Amino acid sequence: MANSQDQELIYLKRLTDGDESAFRYFIKTYQDMAFTIAVSIVKDDFIAQEVAQDAFLKAYKGIKSFNQQSRFKTWFYTIVMNESLLRVKKLKKEFLSFNEIYEADIPDGDFSNVLDESDNVELINSAFKLMLPNESLVLRLFYLEEESIRDIHTITGLSEANIKVLLHRARKSMLHIIQRQKRVKQ
Repeated sequence: MANSQDQELIYLKRLTDGDESAFRYFIKTYQDMAFTIAVSIVKDDFIAQEVAQDAFLKAYKGIKSFNQQSRFKTWFYTIVMNESLLRVKKLKKEFLSFNEIYEADIPDGDFSNVLDESDNVELINSAFKLMLPNESLVLRLFYLEEESIRDIHTITGLSEANIKVLLHRARKSMLHIIQRQKRVKQ
């Protein structure tokens, strides 16, 4: 059985040879993460759905420009990110930002002492919406999509050092927001 990269290459070949139905594979494979990336930037579910659709259309129309020097998903997620940023710019939305200085150094990614199982999804999704777009984006790519620092660099254009700093800040922001939300619920 072919692995996912081999399968992806087969569908890419079919698509570039004119088989339009082959694009369904890419939609099925990447629709959830396209939405996740978009919502992390635009902070609105409805707009994120539109952005994801626009990104798929752009990828479909530009598939012949995909040079296969990177993986398809890296190329596509870059399109999603750019479409999201364009939409934010177009709408000129104001986003809630966290510019607080954190006094305590929280162990990276250790949210276990803060969350109960039943609260996880709701609190984390809510926290993602309150975070700065670039922090939310790198957290989602690194932890949810399991992209490497190098791939995040390719997708976002941020330096690897900046990505590491953003990941550190984003984990702290996430924890701070979750702790605040838990206090409000009590």
